[in-house]
Order: sequence, then C-alpha cells, then structure tokens
Amino acid sequence: MSRRPQVLGVVLAGGIGQRLWPLTRERAKPAVPFGAVYRLVDFALSNLVNGGCLRIAVLTQYKSHSLDRHLAQNWRMAPLLGHYVMSVPAQMRSGKRWFEGSADAIFQNLNLIRDEDPDYICVFGADHIYRMDPEQMLAAHIESGAGVTVAGIRVPRAEASRFGILQPGEGRLITGFHEKPAEAAGLPDAPDQALASMGNYVFTTRTLIDAVRADAERTDSQHDMGGDVVTRLVEKGDAAWYDFAENRIPGATERDAGYWRDVGTLDAYYEAQMDLISVHPIFNLYNRQWPIHTATRDLPPAKFVFDEEGRRGYAVDSMVAAGVIVSGATVRRSVVSPGVIVHARAVVEDSVLLDDVDVGGGAVVRRAILDKGVRIPPGARIGVDVEQDRARGLTVSEEGVVVVGKGDEVRA
Repeated sequence: MSRRPQVLGVVLAGGIGQRLWPLTRERAKPAVPFGAVYRLVDFALSNLVNGGCLRIAVLTQYKSHSLDRHLAQNWRMAPLLGHYVMSVPAQMRSGKRWFEGSADAIFQNLNLIRDEDPDYICVFGADHIYRMDPEQMLAAHIESGAGVTVAGIRVPRAEASRFGILQPGEGRLITGFHEKPAEAAGLPDAPDQALASMGNYVFTTRTLIDAVRADAERTDSQHDMGGDVVTRLVEKGDAAWYDFAENRIPGATERDAGYWRDVGTLDAYYEAQMDLISVHPIFNLYNRQWPIHTATRDLPPAKFVFDEEGRRGYAVDSMVAAGVIVSGATVRRSVVSPGVIVHARAVVEDSVLLDDVDVGGGAVVRRAILDKGVRIPPGARIGVDVEQDRARGLTVSEEGVVVVGKGDEVRA
C-alpha cells in the first residue's frame, strides 16, 4: 500500500480588508461574519478539513483578537491524532518586524514547516465564499509534476482587472501571471473569458521553502504570494493551474456547483449574502455532505410574535438565526444573525443584520448592513434616503448599500 501524502494547510488570514471598512474597523477581514452564523475564515477551513487536511496553521496579524478567539473556541480538532487548527500570530522570528506580505508571513514561519515535514502544502486565502475539495487539487498537482499549482476560475474578460489573471500554456502549464491587468487575453476555447487566480495554491514543500527564502532576499519584492512568489515560479516554468470547474463536491446542486465569490468589497459582500436567501440558493448552505463548520452560540430558537393587523411578526425569503425575536415586525429578503431583536411595526428589507442588532419600533431598514450590536432607534430610517445617510456620516457603498459600523451612533 502506498503511503498517503502528508499535507499541511496554511491559511493566510492577516488581511486588513480596507475595502470592507467599517466592518473591519475592529476585526480582521477573515473574522467578518457571514451567512448569519459563520465567519469568512470558516469557509476555507471547512474545505480543508472536509478534504482531509487536518493539520492547519492560520497565519494572523491585523486586529486578530476576535479571529484568534473564534479559532480557539470553535475549531478544536483531535490532538490525540495530531489534528489541529492553530492560530499563529506574527512572532518576529527574523527581526523586529511584522509580516510584510503573504510570502513573508510564510517565510517567518518556516519553523512550522520544518516541524511538520509535510510532502505538500496547501496555501489558501481566508476570505472567499466557496466549496472546494483540496484533495482533488492535490492529486492534479502531483500529476502535473510542477512546483506549484494555482486554482483558476473562468471570469468574464470585462472583469479581469479585479483579479490576478493566469495565462495558460500547453497542457496545464502557466506561461504568465498578471495582477489586475487593464486588458486580458481571452482563452483559446472562450475568447470572452479570462482565467483568474482564486488565491489557492498547492506547493511541493521544497519548492515553497526555496521560493520564500529567495523572495525574502529580494529588495524589489512586495513579498506577495501571487504577485511575487508565484510569478517567479511561472517565469521558471514550474507552475501549473487547476481548473476549479473540474472540482466535484458531494451534494452540490447544479445551481451552486462552481460557486466562488471574492467578498473583498462591501458590495461584493452584500451580494454574496443575498445569494443565500433565494428559494433555490445560488450558494447552498444546506449541503450536509460538505458542511460549512462553525460553532453557534447557546441561544433559544428564533421567535415570531403578534398576529394583529399592522403588528404581525414574520419573516419571508430570509435566513433567521437562533435567538432572534421578530416582535410584530416585518423582515423580507434579509439575513438576520443571532440575538437580533426587531420591534413592533419595524420593517427590515434586503438587509444584513449581524449579531445582537436592535431595530426599534417603527424603524425602516432597507439595503443596509448593520454591524454587531448596532442600535437603530424607534422611527429611524436607514437606506430610505441614501444621501441623508451619507450626510449624517454613515458609510454608503458604490452601489448604494448603507453600512452602519460597530459603535456608530444612529439618530432617528
């Protein structure tokens, strides 16, 4: 019987997430809540664990307290079997400096790789919404013989400037990598499409060690995994690509197969939340064969009270978590997180309410994101007049989504 390859998972979770401000004002981007009960990091971790990668280091840095706590309290594996998810902050092993980029984060933690001595390393980002079996990608990487394999997804050429774009060559070889190009060449079989990097990589261990060491010595490097390390491996002819469309997930529906979203902006984050609430979800959280793991709070079931004309508590086309009370109020097409209270005659529509939000009686909330613990006073209007919201200091996205950050004061 052949030996099963030893694999270490490394999740890059140090992102600042400036374009998600104010949701990242007090937390790291991977710790931003999503889908009522999850954090963004849960999706990458669930994919790795479901795919059999049971030793995972999560490299953290920026405002990592809530992320570190989430990992410590919720991601407990089986230490007796050597399985773990561990949070690894910047340790300044190579001098008194923080991580200077994703490649530098790995360079400063090469001791973890030496200690584990894996055959291969899955380096995944922590802030995308998707399902993926890394074992299938690992098999493709081993077959390719390349030093690194990059997961690629087809995107419209018109959107290429949002992504790192891979230029495929013969077979699965990558002949070029271009970071957010103004123009991108079409694919041979689909001229209107380009091949975007998903930010997920499988490395042969020796290749990764040598690459980040060489990168650390370069004064002209930004120390980025994609823009620097992978780019140089592409130039050496040592990089292959893996077609995400070939990844098969148990229990996937035709509608959500191949789903992947970069939620790096407020509008992308909002739209990805709205993807969850249709009758046949664009991204299906209810796939029990490939669950998204997390831990939920000890809360009672959601409650809907009052059934009077003008004061009827109900929610439609929405996701409603435990501990929510809809008290004579209306919730439509919204994602409502644990502990939220919506008081009598309030209306919440097309919105995302994070944990413990309180919406006062008679208030109206439309096309809005309300961060954890936000209080909307009785009779207030959020998202009804976007210019008025902007004038009183609230964040408004490019597409007109109003965001009330944690601790922001809202007046009626």
